Parts: sequence; structure tokens; C-alpha cells
Amino acid sequence: MIVITAPTGNIGRRLLSLLAEAAPAHGEELRVVVRDPARLPDGVRRRVDVVTGSHGDAATVARAFAGADAVFWLVPPDASLTPQEAYSGFTRPAAEAFADHGVGHVVGVSALGRGTARESRAGLVTASLAMDDLIAGSGVAYRALACPSFYENLLEGAESIREHGVFTDTADADRRAPMVAAADIAAAAAGLLLERSWSGVGSVPVLGPRDLSPHDLARVMTEELGRPVRYERQSLDDLRATMLGHGLAEAFVEGMVDMKRAKDEGLDEGIDRASRAVVPGTDFAQWCARTLKPAVLAAPEATGGR
Repeated sequence: MIVITAPTGNIGRRLLSLLAEAAPAHGEELRVVVRDPARLPDGVRRRVDVVTGSHGDAATVARAFAGADAVFWLVPPDASLTPQEAYSGFTRPAAEAFADHGVGHVVGVSALGRGTARESRAGLVTASLAMDDLIAGSGVAYRALACPSFYENLLEGAESIREHGVFTDTADADRRAPMVAAADIAAAAAGLLLERSWSGVGSVPVLGPRDLSPHDLARVMTEELGRPVRYERQSLDDLRATMLGHGLAEAFVEGMVDMKRAKDEGLDEGIDRASRAVVPGTDFAQWCARTLKPAVLAAPEATGGR
């Protein structure tokens, strides 16, 4: 029995689709933990066991992990909490349930940065790595999928790209760093969950095929979208003010700012992708053509824009 948390999210829904197709051949049953079962695809919902509730709730995970052999663990974002509460606080009931129910293997979504000089001052990344330690302490065999920034983050700027030909971030325009597609993370998780010959605790970097700078992203977007796209760097102070203006908790905002600062100082660099990446990774140009271009070219009312 494989349990999937956050099965309707950006990564979880892709993982669920992969496992729903592959699990029968491996003799695996699937169970999902979801707040709203109606959000599951009809075809998949009929093929999985459904536990309704939050996977941050002790009673819910006790039901979900009973009889489970493996768990996919993903903490949903919650900007109303401190980073520690959002990661370790949310995960603590599950870590106790792993031990109580004898769960053997857990695959979790985490971040790059382990073992770097910036590990202890990287905000949300620091909190994510502490969550990994909490899970590892439960006695399970654990693999943390160590991820850089996602391509999908660029979708938040689809309207700006469409209307102004501009996307923003806080990184130096020439700093190259890995980026990854959500589909690649799902594929890495599926492989580990289905072939559980691994043991102990470890980190598995999941990276795109090459490092990219904001200037690289702008060039590829220009080519794939058929329109000029340029990068504008946002200051950390402006990012902080914008997020606080949207009503996000101050501690969470500081965690985001600290993470952005650490990334711009090289937090995600120095990984040997050739020997450690689980999957080859989706090329950014391919992702732009398949995912970003339809979002940018869509009518504003179709994407929620004005």
C-alpha cells in the first residue's frame, strides 16, 4: 500500500496519475489523503482508497497510514504560519504515525542546501531540512527529493509576461542555478515508491538538465513565445513589502526573503547532476512550449487576469 498526500497539488496530481497506471503491474494498492475528494479525477477516484481530511491531523494520518508500506509526503504551503510551524509542526503527527504503524519507506519533497554554509540561514529551506530530520528520526527509510526552484513559479507572472513582456525575481540576472519541472519531481517520487530496495536516510537531488540564469530564461521565453520577454530584478525589500501587503504572516515572509537571499548567494549551486539526478529532467524550452506558452497566450479572463 502506497499512501499519497497532497494528491491534487501540482506534484501530487502528476504522481497520482503515474502510480495509478503503474501500481497494478507492481501489485501495489494506492491510498490518498485529501481534504476534498471531489477534486480527484473521476477515473482515478474509483481506483484508490480515499481518506478524507488534512494530513497534518493526527487522527487522519492514523487512519491513512494503517497498513501502509510507503508514503509520499508533501507539506502544503501555509503562509499564515512560521516556517517551523508550516513544516515541522505540520509533519510531527505524521512522523509519530510512521513509527506507530510501521511504515517502511517515505519519500518527501524538500530542498537543495543540505551541507552548505547557508543551510542554517535559508529561511523556508532551513525549515524544510529540519522537517527532513524529523522524518528521518522516526526510523523510516527516507529519501528527501532535494529540489531547486520550480519552472511552474513562472506561471505566477503569466499576466505580466503577456501584458508587459516582463517577469521578475530577486536573483542576479546572470546567476545560473538549477530549475526543475513539477513533472520531473513526480517521476522521481514514483520511481522510488515503486522500487523500494533502498534503505537508510538520504537526499536525492532532482534537477533540470542545465543551470539557467534569469537572462537565459528571458532568452528562451522570447524564442518560444515569439515575443520579447525581459527580466526585471526585484529587491528583497520590495518583495517583503509586496508579500506583507498581501497579508502574509511576517515570519513566513521573512522565511521567504531569507530563502531568496540564500539562493542568490549560491544555495542551489554545486550539485553534480550527471551522477546524482534521478531523472534527466524536462528542458526549459520544452516546458515553455507545453505549459507557459498556453498560459501566456490565453485570454485574460481565462487565466483570472484583468
